[in-house]
Amino acid sequence: MTLPLPAGDFRAYLFDCDGTIVDSMPVHHRAWRAALAEWGCEFPEDLFYAWGGRPVADIVVDLNRRHGLAMPVEAVARRREELFQRLLPGVTAVPEVLAHLERAHGRLPFAVVSGSTRESVTASLTALGLLDRFDTMVCAEDCTRPKPDPEGYLLAARRLGVEPAGCLVFEDTDLGVAAATAAGMASVRVPHPRERAATR
Repeated sequence: MTLPLPAGDFRAYLFDCDGTIVDSMPVHHRAWRAALAEWGCEFPEDLFYAWGGRPVADIVVDLNRRHGLAMPVEAVARRREELFQRLLPGVTAVPEVLAHLERAHGRLPFAVVSGSTRESVTASLTALGLLDRFDTMVCAEDCTRPKPDPEGYLLAARRLGVEPAGCLVFEDTDLGVAAATAAGMASVRVPHPRERAATR
């Protein structure tokens, strides 16, 4: 499938990372399931995708509430990240996004805007050999408010020296698209792996 872009004279591309540049959502789900299984907690695939883009800590808190558990948030988050890092060698880029990235590289500045940690984003992009393509990264540590708040996207635009209206955002979650819209930016929605597979 191709990923059509909205019309506009865009002067910068801003990308979410997981599920957008990196086809890592199935791997993230495997890491979540393995980490949570140690506490007797389940995280069904449909709920995992419905909660896409949410901070890890918020997910653990809500799973505790749903299942009547008391999982330690930081310990579960660390364990999930550890398991994800082990699985990283198996990830690939999202082909439809990579095509646009390659086509515009050197012509437009790029930023990553992710709710994941800098460690996680750096590891994912390094695994794909794409880290050097990006002029700046805005990660969880850089923002006080997660998506759908526009803070991250506005910060990236300022760092690139481009007005929000001149930025095109690539996102795979409702929260991310809402953040881009709130920032005054156009966006393109990247389908989930199952949606992409259905159209091939």
